[in-house]
Amino acid sequence: MEPMAWVALTVFVITIVVVISNKIDSTLAALTGVAVMIWLDVMTEVDAFGYVDWNVMAILVSIWLIAGYFGKSGVPSWLSVQALRFSGGRPGVLVIVLTFLAGVISMFVDNVVTILMMAPVALPLARAMKLSAAPVILMIGFGANFMGTALIVGDLPPQMLHSVAGAEFPDFIWQFGRPSSFPILMVTFAATLAAMYAYGFRGRPRVTDVGALGVSARIPDPLFATIVVVWFLGTVVAMSLRELIGVKLGFIALTGALSLVLVLHFLGERVKSPSFEEMIQELDWRAIFFYIALFALVGGLEKAHILDKLAEAMKPMFAQSYALGATVLYWVTIPIVGLVEHDAYILTFLYTIRDLGQAGIEPWPLYWMLLWSGTLGSNLTVAGAPALYVAMTIAEKEEGRKISLREFLAWSVPFTLVCSTVCYVLGMLIWVLPYVK
Repeated sequence: MEPMAWVALTVFVITIVVVISNKIDSTLAALTGVAVMIWLDVMTEVDAFGYVDWNVMAILVSIWLIAGYFGKSGVPSWLSVQALRFSGGRPGVLVIVLTFLAGVISMFVDNVVTILMMAPVALPLARAMKLSAAPVILMIGFGANFMGTALIVGDLPPQMLHSVAGAEFPDFIWQFGRPSSFPILMVTFAATLAAMYAYGFRGRPRVTDVGALGVSARIPDPLFATIVVVWFLGTVVAMSLRELIGVKLGFIALTGALSLVLVLHFLGERVKSPSFEEMIQELDWRAIFFYIALFALVGGLEKAHILDKLAEAMKPMFAQSYALGATVLYWVTIPIVGLVEHDAYILTFLYTIRDLGQAGIEPWPLYWMLLWSGTLGSNLTVAGAPALYVAMTIAEKEEGRKISLREFLAWSVPFTLVCSTVCYVLGMLIWVLPYVK
């Protein structure tokens, strides 16, 4: 490699190491890495700005804003109490239903926001059912971190796939005549929850009188809740029709968020809604700036042609055995993203797979295998997914003790192994093997 390529790679690796070591704030580390690349002439400040996909940033901010209103509507609390009734007093069933609910919500809402929505209601339910908080909240964390890749709006990786490869909303449901992310992950999720029920929740004593637990929830302002849910669903439907509408996903999401804010503003005191200023302040601006820096950092690697060289080095493996290459990519990704922040890894390899596609290797099965393994593998430790750190912190505060690494791994390892294995089998059968010559 040329000297400048080594400089870019060195800055990138040091930045990622600092990010995952958590010695200084991850956003500060990532932004500093971008600044160092610019000062060392790896790229210009104009290049760095151009490498950021502002369409993706608009999707993130807009969906997070709508999700913030959704969290204030009382609907998540109401759904959790319905989960209690549906469980029929069976604690194990309650945990599985809450986990499934967290997964469904996270298809549309950021996983950290989903946990913050679910935890305040799940904890009283756990107390009433005499369940330890740790497995309940950790399972909700795993579920919230699981389904974000099922659709394009839930998490950053599917939005990055839209940015790099042009995947549209319908592609996450059905693509090239076969099921893709949503159906495959839903089947995987159901199988994983069944296995986890057998592993840790089967046989718990049933509460015969659920009504006597005294747990209830109501929606404070039905009009506010109705408006938010309708706007949320309307925005998602509009995003699914992006190709017909003919504008960027980010603009559709932004239009949905702004119109919701304006409707609530003009309704005034007729609805009990938080102010726009309050909702803006609750956005995770640190995460937003981290993602901006992430695009610029990977752009620096692209500018130095490192990703081209990586794709060229990987090409013989896929040319010799496509199935073996997909398998290696999948199973190598899982432990890596269990230890490092998965978004950076996924974005880097999305560009690498794109370059493999330009070199004649079929990219789409590899895109999906990378996306699924990169999401599922991040459930292994708190280093891979910040959402799990949030879940663990909530559980520790509730129980008044530290959750040991051994206790955490006792839940995360079986969850990750089951879901990764099921998804691998489905991915190979449906996506990879049809392309093997």
